[in-house]
This record gives sequence, C-alpha cells and structure tokens, in this order.
Amino acid sequence: MSAVREQSHAVFQATAVTLANRSRERFAVRVLTLITTLLILPLIAIISLLVAKGAPAMSLEFLLAAPVAGMTAGGIFPAIVGTLWLVGVSLAVAAPIGILAAVYLNEYAGDNWVTRIINLAIVNLAGVPSIVHALFGVGAFVLFLGMGTSILSASLTLAIMTLPVIIASTKEALASVPLAFREACWVLGASRWQTIRHVVLPNSISGILTGVILQVSRAAGETAPIMFTGAAFYLPFLPQSVYDQCMALSMHLFTVSTQVPNVPEAIPYATALVLLGLVMSVNLTSILFRSYLRSRRKW
Repeated sequence: MSAVREQSHAVFQATAVTLANRSRERFAVRVLTLITTLLILPLIAIISLLVAKGAPAMSLEFLLAAPVAGMTAGGIFPAIVGTLWLVGVSLAVAAPIGILAAVYLNEYAGDNWVTRIINLAIVNLAGVPSIVHALFGVGAFVLFLGMGTSILSASLTLAIMTLPVIIASTKEALASVPLAFREACWVLGASRWQTIRHVVLPNSISGILTGVILQVSRAAGETAPIMFTGAAFYLPFLPQSVYDQCMALSMHLFTVSTQVPNVPEAIPYATALVLLGLVMSVNLTSILFRSYLRSRRKW
C-alpha cells in the first residue's frame, strides 16, 4: 500500500514546467499589483493635499455664498450653479445624439466606406485638443449662429467635445449584446427597431452609462472651451436661462489661482476640492445606478 501511495503521489506531483509557470504567474501578479498601487497613490496624494490645504476654507457659507472683495473672500455658490447648468445642458444635448448615432452605426449601417469614414472622424474628433473645440465654439455658436457668449454656446461646445466618448462607449455596449437575442426577436416577428428598443438597449444600458459618466467628468473639469464661449470672470447674479453667462468651478479655480492677487491659499484648494467632490458624487451616483441595472440583467 505504501508503494502504491508513493507512486500515486509521484503521478500528481507538479512538474518542473508547472512550477516554473506558477512562479511566473506569481511574479506577474506582484508586478500588476505594484502598478495598480502606483496608479492609486497619486490620487490619494492629490486628495490628501486638497483636504489638508482646503479644509480651513470649507464651510457652509463657502458653499452657499457668492465671492466678495474681488473674489478674495466669500464663497463659490454661483460657480457651483453655473457648473451644474453647463454639465446639465451639455449632457441633454450630447447623450441623445451620441446614443442614437451609436445605434445607427452599430445596428443599421453596413460596413462600407461611408461608415468607415464616419468612424474615423469620430476617433479623430476624440483626439482634438480642447482649445481647438473652444475656437470652433466661438466661430460656430457665438458668432455664426449669433448665440453670443452664453451657457448654450458653452454647453454645445462641451457636447461636441464629449460626443466621441459617448458614441464609442455606446457602440461597445451595443456590440456586447449577444446576436442570439436579436435573432430570437426577429424569429418572433419583431422589427429591427422593436428589437433595439425592447431588448438591445435595456441590456446595454449599463455600458452606455459608462460613456455618460465620462462625459460628465470631462464637461465639469474643462476650462478652455467655456472660457471663450460662456463662462464669466465674475457675476454677482445667478443665470436665469441658457442665454445668460455663468461662472464655473473650473474657470473660477483658474481665475483665483492665477489672475487674482492676495487670495488666501485655502480658497483655491477648497474650490478644487469642491469640484473634485462634485464630479465624484455624480460619478458615484451613476456607478451605483449602473451596478443596479447590471444586477438585473438576465445574462
């Protein structure tokens, strides 16, 4: 029996090749863990610095009051409201157009030279610097269409800048839905649009939200596009419509950091902390909603 046991142990003992593969796998895991840690550390350092230097200025008055004394005191409430205006209007424009364009490209358009040119244009549009988008916004919306420097001009500029992200992420989400789902609907007599509306879109909504989350983050943090098209240096009142100008957190942060003398050190850091917190709050809400939708998916 002992001889049989020893022979069985020898049969199932790891070979030199298996041991070498396991060693390489452990090394790869350590390297990937180190890279992930190195990616997280800068974020932790940035947040820690903002909290340490911005905390002295953080208060309810800072969040709900307007800037005073040449923006060297007071709060940032108009900038918060203006940022919400810009993000909301740009999202209302970019999300429907981007999703519908992705639906057409993925579900209706064939693989021909026209669609290849469109896809290439989308990729190139995603790589255009934000300052170029700003100049386009000035020429197209402020001057040519006569919208002036307004929330609408700035939001449309942001929408054009973020469209490629929404289109690309939506296409990937639509393509991830199995073809068998579509074929089952077609066999039952459903039209292509009925299949898209009742099967494809509900099963890809979590991926579509990924592009929307990225759009919100970029729109809230951009400065150049809104600087020339709708953001104001200082406004003592809140915007009443999309044809008004507005303050914005990113523009306000740039202004108090570089253009206004004698600003207390804590104010720029607190402004950056509020901007980061606003973006993270919107992202967290979207991620939780996406996770909820993903948990209800049947496949």
